[in-house]
Amino acid sequence: MVWLRRTTHYLFIVVVAVNSTLLTINAGDYIFYTDWAWTSFVIFSISQSTMLAVGAVYYLLFTGVPGTATYYATIMTIYTWVAKGAWFALGYPYDFVAVPVWIPSAMLLDLTYWATRRNKHMLILVGGTLCGLSLPLFNMINLLLVRDPLEVAFKYPRPTLPPYMTPIEPQVGKFYNSPVALGSGASAVLTVPIAALGAKLNTWTYSWMA
Repeated sequence: MVWLRRTTHYLFIVVVAVNSTLLTINAGDYIFYTDWAWTSFVIFSISQSTMLAVGAVYYLLFTGVPGTATYYATIMTIYTWVAKGAWFALGYPYDFVAVPVWIPSAMLLDLTYWATRRNKHMLILVGGTLCGLSLPLFNMINLLLVRDPLEVAFKYPRPTLPPYMTPIEPQVGKFYNSPVALGSGASAVLTVPIAALGAKLNTWTYSWMA
């Protein structure tokens, strides 16, 4: 049954990587279509850190080899850059999709797993916390490099844009004064149980394929 277990494993990796790309596209253009980009950065941070954790922890525990979390993040990055190129080919601006910086946070997961001598629980607690804390910090570059979100939103309106996402004048200071701090805090809390889910999915895979 080894072949069935491996097939299930690789299928899961492809499904999660593809879905992470779709999530990134939605979170990316969400930045450009909300009334305040800083607010949506918190949503962006939470979605990307949890998506990274569930797949990377699953992959890392399945192989048991430190470094595979970084490999998984690299797959996600490549997929998303391909999607970014596809949107650009459709006539949207180059920075329409903000590609998350996953790799450094995945490296922290690998480092935690290696430093704790492959301790699964430390990977979930320490690695998940480090992943959630670091991803918003690494992704601040996305907010610094993209063009003004309102300018992009008005210049490139989406035909299927729902009314509640119609761009309006930004309400600076209306919601959060520090989106990076809030994103890091919320991500650090939520990424730990999601990392535990990735570990549990790995256990379920072995029990199903046994």
